[in-house]
Amino acid sequence: MKLSLPQKTVNRRGFTLIELMVVIVILGILAGLIVPRIMGRPEQAKQVKARMQIESISTALKLYKLDNGMYPSTEQGLQALVEMPASGNIPKNWRKGGYLEKGKVPKDPWGNEFIYLSPGVHDEFDIIAYGADGAAGGEDKDADINSWESE
Repeated sequence: MKLSLPQKTVNRRGFTLIELMVVIVILGILAGLIVPRIMGRPEQAKQVKARMQIESISTALKLYKLDNGMYPSTEQGLQALVEMPASGNIPKNWRKGGYLEKGKVPKDPWGNEFIYLSPGVHDEFDIIAYGADGAAGGEDKDADINSWESE
Protein backbone atom coordinates (compact mmCIF):
# COMPACT_ATOMS: atom_id res chain seq x y z
CA MET A 1 0.00 0.00 0.00
CA LYS A 2 1.32 3.34 -0.98
CA LEU A 3 0.71 6.36 1.22
CA SER A 4 0.62 9.66 -0.47
CA LEU A 5 1.14 12.91 1.27
CA PRO A 6 -1.01 15.82 0.30
CA GLN A 7 0.83 17.96 -2.18
CA LYS A 8 1.12 21.61 -1.48
CA THR A 9 1.25 23.83 -4.39
CA VAL A 10 4.02 26.34 -4.01
CA ASN A 11 3.47 29.65 -5.68
CA ARG A 12 6.94 30.92 -6.52
CA ARG A 13 5.88 34.11 -8.16
CA GLY A 14 8.65 36.76 -8.21
CA PHE A 15 8.60 40.48 -8.86
CA THR A 16 7.82 41.60 -12.34
CA LEU A 17 10.10 43.93 -14.23
CA ILE A 18 7.51 46.73 -13.90
CA GLU A 19 7.39 46.37 -10.11
CA LEU A 20 11.18 46.51 -9.89
CA MET A 21 11.28 49.59 -12.13
CA VAL A 22 8.69 51.37 -9.95
CA VAL A 23 10.76 50.68 -6.82
CA ILE A 24 13.95 51.94 -8.52
CA VAL A 25 12.21 55.13 -9.65
CA ILE A 26 10.86 55.77 -6.13
CA LEU A 27 14.33 55.24 -4.63
CA GLY A 28 15.79 57.60 -7.23
CA ILE A 29 13.27 60.31 -6.36
CA LEU A 30 13.95 59.91 -2.63
CA ALA A 31 17.71 60.03 -3.20
CA GLY A 32 17.30 63.18 -5.30
CA LEU A 33 15.44 64.88 -2.46
CA ILE A 34 17.50 63.66 0.49
CA VAL A 35 21.12 63.58 -0.75
CA PRO A 36 21.41 67.35 -1.37
CA ARG A 37 20.27 68.00 2.21
CA ILE A 38 22.78 65.55 3.64
CA MET A 39 25.63 66.85 1.48
CA GLY A 40 25.31 70.37 2.97
CA ARG A 41 25.86 69.15 6.53
CA PRO A 42 29.68 68.82 6.49
CA GLU A 43 30.08 72.51 5.69
CA GLN A 44 27.61 73.46 8.40
CA ALA A 45 29.55 71.28 10.85
CA LYS A 46 32.77 73.12 9.95
CA GLN A 47 31.12 76.46 10.64
CA VAL A 48 29.89 75.25 14.03
CA LYS A 49 33.37 73.93 14.82
CA ALA A 50 34.90 77.30 13.89
CA ARG A 51 32.49 79.06 16.26
CA MET A 52 33.41 76.65 19.05
CA GLN A 53 37.13 77.16 18.41
CA ILE A 54 36.69 80.94 18.49
CA GLU A 55 34.85 80.64 21.82
CA SER A 56 37.66 78.48 23.21
CA ILE A 57 40.34 80.93 22.04
CA SER A 58 38.30 83.84 23.46
CA THR A 59 38.18 82.12 26.85
CA ALA A 60 41.95 81.56 26.75
CA LEU A 61 42.48 85.24 25.87
CA LYS A 62 40.33 86.31 28.82
CA LEU A 63 42.39 84.10 31.15
CA TYR A 64 45.56 85.64 29.68
CA LYS A 65 44.20 89.12 30.45
CA LEU A 66 43.14 88.05 33.94
CA ASP A 67 46.71 86.89 34.67
CA ASN A 68 48.56 89.71 32.89
CA GLY A 69 46.22 92.70 32.81
CA MET A 70 46.22 92.94 29.01
CA TYR A 71 45.54 90.94 25.88
CA PRO A 72 48.41 89.90 23.62
CA SER A 73 49.05 92.47 20.91
CA THR A 74 48.24 91.79 17.27
CA GLU A 75 52.00 91.37 16.65
CA GLN A 76 52.33 88.81 19.45
CA GLY A 77 49.27 87.07 18.04
CA LEU A 78 47.55 83.96 19.32
CA GLN A 79 50.94 82.30 19.67
CA ALA A 80 51.23 84.26 22.96
CA LEU A 81 48.68 81.80 24.35
CA VAL A 82 51.10 78.87 23.97
CA GLU A 83 54.53 80.54 24.20
CA MET A 84 55.55 83.45 26.40
CA PRO A 85 56.03 86.48 24.15
CA ALA A 86 59.63 87.68 23.81
CA SER A 87 58.80 91.11 22.39
CA GLY A 88 56.29 93.89 22.93
CA ASN A 89 54.56 94.02 26.32
CA ILE A 90 56.08 91.05 28.11
CA PRO A 91 53.49 89.44 30.42
CA LYS A 92 54.54 89.35 34.08
CA ASN A 93 52.35 86.42 35.16
CA TRP A 94 52.31 84.23 32.04
CA ARG A 95 50.92 80.81 33.00
CA LYS A 96 53.42 77.97 32.73
CA GLY A 97 52.09 75.58 30.11
CA GLY A 98 50.16 78.29 28.30
CA TYR A 99 46.48 78.96 27.94
CA LEU A 100 45.43 76.51 25.22
CA GLU A 101 45.08 72.77 25.47
CA LYS A 102 47.52 70.64 23.50
CA GLY A 103 50.06 73.47 23.56
CA LYS A 104 49.32 74.79 20.10
CA VAL A 105 47.07 77.32 18.42
CA PRO A 106 44.44 75.43 16.42
CA LYS A 107 43.84 76.08 12.75
CA ASP A 108 40.31 76.75 11.57
CA PRO A 109 38.34 73.78 10.16
CA TRP A 110 39.50 74.69 6.64
CA GLY A 111 43.18 74.50 7.62
CA ASN A 112 43.84 78.26 7.80
CA GLU A 113 45.17 80.40 10.64
CA PHE A 114 42.67 82.41 12.67
CA ILE A 115 43.01 86.18 12.23
CA TYR A 116 43.60 87.97 15.55
CA LEU A 117 43.42 91.73 16.13
CA SER A 118 44.04 93.46 19.45
CA PRO A 119 42.65 95.97 19.98
CA GLY A 120 39.90 94.81 17.70
CA VAL A 121 37.70 96.87 15.43
CA HIS A 122 34.51 95.48 17.02
CA ASP A 123 35.63 94.57 20.54
CA GLU A 124 38.69 94.46 22.78
CA PHE A 125 39.95 91.75 20.41
CA ASP A 126 38.63 90.28 17.19
CA ILE A 127 39.07 86.69 16.00
CA ILE A 128 38.12 85.79 12.44
CA ALA A 129 37.96 82.57 10.44
CA TYR A 130 37.64 83.37 6.73
CA GLY A 131 35.63 80.27 5.79
CA ALA A 132 36.22 77.76 3.02
CA ASP A 133 37.72 80.24 0.55
CA GLY A 134 40.28 81.57 3.06
CA ALA A 135 39.54 85.17 2.01
CA ALA A 136 37.65 88.00 3.68
CA GLY A 137 33.94 88.22 2.88
CA GLY A 138 31.89 85.60 1.14
CA GLU A 139 28.58 83.85 1.59
CA ASP A 140 27.38 80.37 2.48
CA LYS A 141 30.41 78.07 2.90
CA ASP A 142 32.79 80.99 2.22
CA ALA A 143 31.22 83.21 4.91
CA ASP A 144 33.49 84.61 7.60
CA ILE A 145 33.01 83.43 11.18
CA ASN A 146 33.67 86.30 13.62
CA SER A 147 34.09 86.52 17.39
CA TRP A 148 31.77 89.53 17.64
CA GLU A 149 28.86 87.79 15.92
CA SER A 150 27.13 85.08 17.88
CA GLU A 151 24.37 82.79 16.70
